[in-house]
Amino acid sequence: MALKIKWSKYADQNFDRILGYLEAEWGEIVTRAFVRRTYEFLDLLAEFPEIGSVENQEKQIRAFVLVKHVTVFYICKDDSIILLNFYDNRQKPSQRKK
Repeated sequence: MALKIKWSKYADQNFDRILGYLEAEWGEIVTRAFVRRTYEFLDLLAEFPEIGSVENQEKQIRAFVLVKHVTVFYICKDDSIILLNFYDNRQKPSQRKK
């Protein structure tokens, strides 16, 4: 049974920020490829929610490197998966919010 994917406001904002950067710096083809890869991952995540590594045991936050420069953080709650953040790995580690 596939779980429902929910986006936090923070994840949605960061995803949009990444798309804006990709569009401005790399163009439409790269942006579309990133969006396609993200949604393919989300389909896989809905079927296999434990695919990511545990980043915070206490809060049960998991992470998955979506592409070399972007990691997605999420938690599983009841019958859904909540996307917490899309993190640009090129940022300072101290700014990494889970």
